[in-house]
Formats: sequence, structure tokens, C-alpha cells
Amino acid sequence: MVTRPVAVLIGPPGSGKTTVGRTLAARLNVALHDTDAAVEVVAGKTIADVFIDDGEPAFRALERAEVARALAQESGVLALGGGAPMDPATADALAGHRVVMLDVGIADAAKRVGFDQSRPLLAVNPRASWVALMKERRPTYERLARHRVDTAGRTPEEIAAEIVALLRADDGQA
Repeated sequence: MVTRPVAVLIGPPGSGKTTVGRTLAARLNVALHDTDAAVEVVAGKTIADVFIDDGEPAFRALERAEVARALAQESGVLALGGGAPMDPATADALAGHRVVMLDVGIADAAKRVGFDQSRPLLAVNPRASWVALMKERRPTYERLARHRVDTAGRTPEEIAAEIVALLRADDGQA
């Protein structure tokens, strides 16, 4: 039997992939697998430290390998790092999966992540960096996603409930 995630969450920093993923996984009675957390375990250090010590290409290689592994072996909810879908091999690997884009505006993203130093790509001029990242990444997120869910001003429970309804509709159980 082929193992596949029940849903793959993508989206920008601050969209709630991990938080919503945890709630969604609980509602579906499956595990959450966060690829950023898994990369930190493999690397033995934080993502910020991987960026500083080894550089972004080293982080992206670890991330690409972990996402490929997780897509093939994890059966729960999969939360990807914000930049993971930008890798062409990862984007190709997402084909055929139930990909849900969590969307958020900068005001809500700023409240959620605070644009702190744990987000290396947002360390310098965080608001402008986030806007630039979204301008670059949005077309890819939208192309890869089967569903787009706006998270602004909503609780993780509300968002998870919408995703469950979308997944059931996909399965013809609406």
C-alpha cells in the first residue's frame, strides 16, 4: 500500500502551517509532520543556525530531501516550510498530492511571527522582505495548491474545519 499524506500545507511565513497543521491533524486523528522541525533534528541545530553556519543552499538541500522523504513515507498532515515549494524538484513531487495553501496578509503574519531572528530570510527589513517573498512565491503556491484557505483573523479550529470540509468534498463526502 502506498503511503501518502492526507494533506500538505504550504504558504508564507506566518500563515499558520504548523499551528493549523496540529489542529487539522488532531481533527483527522493523524500525526502532524513539520518538515522544518524534521530538518532541525537532522541538522542538529536550528534552521537559523543552518543558514548562518552552512548557508541557504545547504538548508535547501536538507529541506528538499526531507520533503521528498515525507511525501513518500508520512501518512498524516504534512506542513512544509515556506520556501520548500519553490524548489523545482519539490514542486514536481507535490503533483498529485492534496496541497492546501494557507494564505495570510502581512498584518496577520506580522502578529503571528513577530518577524524575529528565527526567520533568516526575514531578518533584514522584515516587512519589506515578507512582501517581496510573497510577490515571488504566490504564483507558485497558487499553481501547486488544490485549495486556498485564507487564515486572516481566523482561529486554527475554524481554518482546520474548512480544510476538513474541502478534503471531504474531494473524497465525495460533502
